[in-house]
Amino acid sequence: MSLKDGTFPFYVAAWYRKSPYWVKTIEAGAKSWDIYNHMFIPTLYEDDDLVEYWHLLNHVTVWDVGVERQVQITGPDALEFTNTLTTRDLTKCSVGQCKYAPVTSEEGGILNDPILLRVKEDMFWLSISDSDLLFWVKGVAVNSGLNVEVDEPDVSPMQVQGPKSKDVIETLFGDEIMNLKYYWCAETEVQGIPVVVSRTGWSGEVGYEIYLRDGSLGGRLWDLVMEAGQPHNIRAIAPSEARRLEAGIFNYGSDFDFHNNPYEITLMERLVEDQHADFIGKSALAATKAKGVRRKLVGVDVEGEKLTGWLQDYWPVHNDGEKVGRLTAGTWSPRLEKNIGYAWVPIELADKGTKLEIETPEHGIVTAQVAPLPFLDPKKDIPKG
Repeated sequence: MSLKDGTFPFYVAAWYRKSPYWVKTIEAGAKSWDIYNHMFIPTLYEDDDLVEYWHLLNHVTVWDVGVERQVQITGPDALEFTNTLTTRDLTKCSVGQCKYAPVTSEEGGILNDPILLRVKEDMFWLSISDSDLLFWVKGVAVNSGLNVEVDEPDVSPMQVQGPKSKDVIETLFGDEIMNLKYYWCAETEVQGIPVVVSRTGWSGEVGYEIYLRDGSLGGRLWDLVMEAGQPHNIRAIAPSEARRLEAGIFNYGSDFDFHNNPYEITLMERLVEDQHADFIGKSALAATKAKGVRRKLVGVDVEGEKLTGWLQDYWPVHNDGEKVGRLTAGTWSPRLEKNIGYAWVPIELADKGTKLEIETPEHGIVTAQVAPLPFLDPKKDIPKG
């Protein structure tokens, strides 16, 4: 039920977890929140989200992403067990390396698409998107016959993203951490606060994630990051919808879910790696690859008025007057100067340049066409820089 001005009441209830940075985000001016992994995540600090977008592109930003809860797998058989969960070949994952690692069901559906961190020889973290992956992993472990422990540790990430993020990380941790290779991580500390820092992020920009390992120190860590970033015009923002779409980054639960397999999603096909391990869903995915898929999640350029913010509902996609799919995300890209988004379409309509029609709630039918992903920086030169 909405209020007369079209807004919705938002209740801060005890049964929704708050990150260790909650109070600091309030002080920084957070205006709205979402529920993600049963926790609050700030979604806007400015009335105009493009203000945050441009700050991310030009300066440095800090995000409260404590909602990226960790599934920790430890024990003598941690590598063997974790390798059964994901389509990635973890025998090729060194200590200190990170991987984008889809976790699949026995049918090959994607249960979650975490960033995996190999923190130690026998310790893996799955930094999860929005689903209760902990319960799945604990269930798999019960009858695995392997010597592992599965838990949710006291770990709360924040992201430091933008072209000046290196300066902030250097001030906090020194050259060694600042010079981490893309998709690598290291254990360290700052003024006695234990953390893991990774060269990862949800922005497509140069960036890092700082994984706080003691929630009671969240306020102190936030203040240290803001102090280190003050000379570089740091500010708190929320994850940027426009920037993640430009970068070809997907959002689990809205762009795809456990009904979808990696072969149906552009850019994910490569993540099903040939390997010796008999990971969960391996045979189903092999059959899917041999048979081919019937639909695809693709990028689309959308004509018409500028799209702002994020979609509140899926928009129907049509071809020759017939509904054939749905738009899962769409917004204006200021840098590309066009509307971009993702859409599910039949495989016969998934080729670059295919014409589509999008049914919008305010402007009726607008034209669109399939576009290659990512929309920007296909070789990831920006975040690797």
